[in-house]
Amino acid sequence: MKIAIIGPAHPLRGGIAASSERLVSELMLQGHTVTMYSFSLQYPSFLFPGKTQFTTDPAPQSITILSVINSVNPFNWLKIGNQLKKENYDLVIVRYWLPFMGPAFGTILRLVKQNKHSKIVCIADNIIPHEQRPGDIPFTKYFLKPIDGFITLSRDVLKEVKTFTDKPAFYSPHPIYDSYQDAVSKEEACKYLNLDSNKKYILFFGFIRDYKGLDLLLQAMADERVKKAEINLIIAGEYYNKNLEISNKELIDTHHLADAIIMKTDFIPNAEVRYYFCASDLIVQPYKHATQSGITQIAFHFEKPMVVTNVGGLAEVVPDGKVGFLAEPNPTSIADAILKFFQPNAIPNLHQNILTEKQKYSWDIFTQVMMKAVFK
Repeated sequence: MKIAIIGPAHPLRGGIAASSERLVSELMLQGHTVTMYSFSLQYPSFLFPGKTQFTTDPAPQSITILSVINSVNPFNWLKIGNQLKKENYDLVIVRYWLPFMGPAFGTILRLVKQNKHSKIVCIADNIIPHEQRPGDIPFTKYFLKPIDGFITLSRDVLKEVKTFTDKPAFYSPHPIYDSYQDAVSKEEACKYLNLDSNKKYILFFGFIRDYKGLDLLLQAMADERVKKAEINLIIAGEYYNKNLEISNKELIDTHHLADAIIMKTDFIPNAEVRYYFCASDLIVQPYKHATQSGITQIAFHFEKPMVVTNVGGLAEVVPDGKVGFLAEPNPTSIADAILKFFQPNAIPNLHQNILTEKQKYSWDIFTQVMMKAVFK
């Protein structure tokens, strides 16, 4: 088929861009012709809380990326919509993660539908965002109308889709983030990061936002049992909120945690991701609420056990006692789960369990479900 994908891509950074590029590669392997339509302007700078929207990583090879969509210019939406309409794509795949994109995407896709040929499928990362704002509901409703079918990455988002529409919608968890480099030994990773490989490390990875619960994890680190176990926390990711950074620093200072914490609060380039995961014994996602998380699938790629909180779709892909442990979103429960993991033989056959679970999250399975949403 002739396929277009609408969503962020290189030189824009982040998990959605990385996974969309990986999806392009998968579809090309299956024999399709694929063009990626990304942004010339994704967010106005005053709306973007991070340091930069752009990556310094090299562009992916053999992928056609057109950086042409301006998220705030209605004349651009009309231009791009008409271009896509004339191209007569068999399938248009659109990523939806934020209602801010609803007016732009909704307008573009209405024009696409005028060709009476293109099918449109939405990969819904979120329908209702974690941090809600005025306009979320009407923007989302406007976006949803031209869509023919949906694939969601968690059952919670599937339920949200069904509150808005009765169009075909299916759940398929996010495939493995296997576009990162291969794993290295803990010793090599620690050497690269200038860490002592004999110590115990847990990892909090990714953009730091309030709903991801780093404050809960810091309070868990303050638990006297965790301190006595001499467990160290690596924080690898960029703050999206200055006030959150200040309050978390106060927690570190108040509980005298500085000696047990390794801070790398910048965006982590793709080439360095493996070192943070491979240096760590355990990946911790202490989210207060969630739909799903790409961090889980990076952990599976590097075959690392996890502690996740029992919120949203996290428990759907991290079976308790098999590839890690579930915790409630509070400091004591998170501390209990971390300590349980470091007990001898806490999870029998841990590595084999991870390998077994990992097989469920192939890109081939994901694309089959996606096609089912629009092609009977």
